[in-house]
Amino acid sequence: MTSVTGPLPGPRSKELFTRWARVEAQCAGYQARVAWDHASGVVVADVDGNTFIDWTSGVLVTNVGHSHPDLVKAVQVAAAKLLNNYECLHPWRVIAAEKLTSVLPPHLDKCFFLTTGSEVVEGAIRIMKRKTGKFEIISFYGGFHGRTSAAAGAGGLPGPKKGYGPTLPGSIRVPFPNCYRCPFHAEPTTCDMLCLDYLEDAVRATSTGSLAGLIVEPYQGAAGFIFPPEGWLKRLEQWLRGRGLLFTLDEVQSSFGRTGKFWAMEWEGLAPDLVSIGKGIGSGVPASAIAARGEVIGTLGAGEMSSTMGGNPLACAAVIAVIEIMQREHLEENALRIGKLMKSRLLEMQEKSPYVGEVRGRGLVMGVELVKDKKTKEPAPDLTRRLIDLAAENGLLIGSVGTFGNVIRVAPPLVISAAEAHESLDIFAKALSLL
Repeated sequence: MTSVTGPLPGPRSKELFTRWARVEAQCAGYQARVAWDHASGVVVADVDGNTFIDWTSGVLVTNVGHSHPDLVKAVQVAAAKLLNNYECLHPWRVIAAEKLTSVLPPHLDKCFFLTTGSEVVEGAIRIMKRKTGKFEIISFYGGFHGRTSAAAGAGGLPGPKKGYGPTLPGSIRVPFPNCYRCPFHAEPTTCDMLCLDYLEDAVRATSTGSLAGLIVEPYQGAAGFIFPPEGWLKRLEQWLRGRGLLFTLDEVQSSFGRTGKFWAMEWEGLAPDLVSIGKGIGSGVPASAIAARGEVIGTLGAGEMSSTMGGNPLACAAVIAVIEIMQREHLEENALRIGKLMKSRLLEMQEKSPYVGEVRGRGLVMGVELVKDKKTKEPAPDLTRRLIDLAAENGLLIGSVGTFGNVIRVAPPLVISAAEAHESLDIFAKALSLL
């Protein structure tokens, strides 16, 4: 299936990279030196004719696979009829909202369409403040919610806000349970979720008495696919309910089947007041949405939230198609099944490789953390970049995440088959052996 016929970048890719550097600022992240040309399912072809299996899904976006024919057709039909009408109503928007609320937990009975993940996070934070009349938002170390002002302010990673201070007043950040790199140097079996006790102390010490709510990811994506211990999110929700605070769950990355359920909140039966949704909702077409309890989002009056491109016909047609594809092809079930297969083999690689410190994840979202030494856990971002290149040279596209840039992203489109999974894992194992 994969075929790489020469050194990377190939001649056409090399030419495009040179031209690109002349005209566009080079401030994106590190990727394999491959200029994509077209893709289908989990297979990407570059402009030089090389083919690769994709473990990135763009960036956890193309959940229904690259250029799914039903999605392409739906967008083509919409584009031929109507491209943009701002806030004026069109049929696709109504149907998309009906489709989205039909697959949400029943308590989330309203939605609103925007364009990007950052937009929906900004919107959710605004709603929490507006509903409560208060301004403090609790968030977590390692959290990533976007690069716009409030979203970056709520985030707990240095990159999105470095050099842009001061951040938005009212941001209260506390530790997230990263059991591999526990900030308290505790052991998961004995700590009894110490970070929740610290949350209480931190709020007591830093809040001015104007707490509106909290935002958290079901797992921390950009920080390195950090999954909290089972039960932690439920206990966090109970803590919030005991204090009458609003609860926003950031499912921009974790929704639309990525963890093996349609929504990551389903794993612990969470009932957030607001949910931010993006990435997989459009599977490549820019689309996002806020889902909410009607009484919470209903605090907004006419004209208080909009987006130039939000809810446009193309985006809404994509949302409808993606939900129908997800349901028809049972992609969350495939994510769970293939994810177990892939994690099992990755754990075997962890045992054999001196550089794989931890493999973690659920469904088709896993992180492989690379370290220089398993005892010291010293991060190995240099090895991560080398591994990205080695994998590409052998036909596999991977990317990196993590606070230290040392975690390999294992997040292929949810349509991946067992045969494709095994082929990609064979390539990854070979690349690991070459480090």
